[in-house]
Amino acid sequence: MKIKILAVGSKMPAWVLEGVKEYFKRFPRDIKIEFIEIPLGNRGKNADVQRAIKQECDQLLSHVDSSDHVIALEVKGRSWSTEKLAENMKAWQMDGLNVALLVGGPDGLNDDCRRRANQQWSLSALTLPHPIVRVILAEQLYRAWTVTQNHPYHRA
Repeated sequence: MKIKILAVGSKMPAWVLEGVKEYFKRFPRDIKIEFIEIPLGNRGKNADVQRAIKQECDQLLSHVDSSDHVIALEVKGRSWSTEKLAENMKAWQMDGLNVALLVGGPDGLNDDCRRRANQQWSLSALTLPHPIVRVILAEQLYRAWTVTQNHPYHRA
């Protein structure tokens, strides 16, 4: 199984990169994790924000294969418990699916990304800054994997 995390934004603080790397290195070799950063669209003075979101979405989708199971991280998506995420991961593995998770920029994803998504997932009803989203996402994917393996990490 391959999991691609496609996230808008770059130049994250070192603690974010280290946190994400720490969780990704814990996965077994048969689960490949790929992290791809997409440049933030122009949001300068007088910028067309909708155009920036469209450009970001086009770039996100350019990294998605036609066979990928796509999950859009969306505020209005469904909330999943860790156990539900673990169930989903197990199903994706059993079905031989590669997964692409789309993390939008500060203004979210556009309709093209939402339409391409097989599922929409909300990490929280709270507004979370993008650096923290990356770490939470990496940790929750790892935690869900530990649930599927009956690994003690989840119960710690």
